[in-house]
Amino acid sequence: MAYADITIDDPNPVKRWIQRRRFRDALNVLRQADPRDSPALLDFGGGDGELLRQALQMFPGLRACFYEPTPSLFGEAQAKLAPWPDIQMASDTAGIGTRRFDFVFCLEVFEHLSQRATQDAIVSIHGFLKPQGLAVIGVPHEIFVPALVKGLFRMTRRYGAFDARPGNILRATVGYPPADRPLHDICPGFSYHHDHLGFDYRSLEWRLREKFSVESRRFSPARVFGPVLNSEVYYLLRRADSA
Repeated sequence: MAYADITIDDPNPVKRWIQRRRFRDALNVLRQADPRDSPALLDFGGGDGELLRQALQMFPGLRACFYEPTPSLFGEAQAKLAPWPDIQMASDTAGIGTRRFDFVFCLEVFEHLSQRATQDAIVSIHGFLKPQGLAVIGVPHEIFVPALVKGLFRMTRRYGAFDARPGNILRATVGYPPADRPLHDICPGFSYHHDHLGFDYRSLEWRLREKFSVESRRFSPARVFGPVLNSEVYYLLRRADSA
């Protein structure tokens, strides 16, 4: 199954709409940039390359780099991004080299990372960002009412799985998500949390603030509802040492 089959092409129309909306919301920051500057963009943990594909269609002059460590997703991205042969493709951070970027996008990544991998990713993003550059971090909202709504939906698909157990859903709904999230090997030497349930964006925000200043935090897809009825959280960040 291709990654798009469970994201932008998911059979469920609501999930499909939310997945497509999250790309639009994340790329809003690019709409404010001047394409004549030919900005440099890094898609960090870019999955199947859909975000970068849309960014390149928006700004054909982007100087783009794509990083994704998972072999299957990297292969899908290579096929999807084939029309842009000038993209630098990397399956590890060493492949990015010493480049620095005006924009670093990292969507739907941190909720899958262990504590150690989370810290490593924060340090890497900080290092790849130019002093006055912008980082866009997008993660799912998995506590309070959104956790209940998502949990009920997951129960209709896979009742009894870690993210579809009533007890785990209730804990996340009251703001204390389960900490015993299963870890799986996604590729040799790289473990990840498959389930979104148990992720708490508040803990990530605390760690991000160690390296970055938060320019803004917004919820999606309906910004007016804030943290009450939204499925995603987006951060616009600058390096804390950029002042």
